[in-house]
Amino acid sequence: MNQYTMKDLEAGQEEAFAVTVTEDMLNQFRTITGDTNPLHQNAEFAKAKGYTDKVVFGMLTASFLSTLAGVYLPGENSLIHSVETKFLKPVLVGDVLRISGTVAEKDERFSLILIKVLIRNQNNEKVLKGSMKVMVNA
Repeated sequence: MNQYTMKDLEAGQEEAFAVTVTEDMLNQFRTITGDTNPLHQNAEFAKAKGYTDKVVFGMLTASFLSTLAGVYLPGENSLIHSVETKFLKPVLVGDVLRISGTVAEKDERFSLILIKVLIRNQNNEKVLKGSMKVMVNA
């Protein structure tokens, strides 16, 4: 786990990690949220809607941004202030996602950094883009 402080962080600094989305993640997310939309649990339903398989919850995909801030950038000194995301392409079980963040701005007055975020799948296709404002508590 990284422990970056404001003085350690610079515009252009990047961190990234990868994760494979599993059926178990989908099931746990459904249990936690109560979202029982058949698009996320019934392959035949999803195929009838034009998808190749059931679609991973968008918010499950976006939840990896918490890991990005809390473990990688800045790490344990973080507190997410706000998140903006755009979902660009469906994510499917088995997809390998690369979650990356780049420091775009530093605001020393409020100990905030703006992180541009991007999630790509194993085919290098963008599935999510956005930004996060993260307070750096150190």
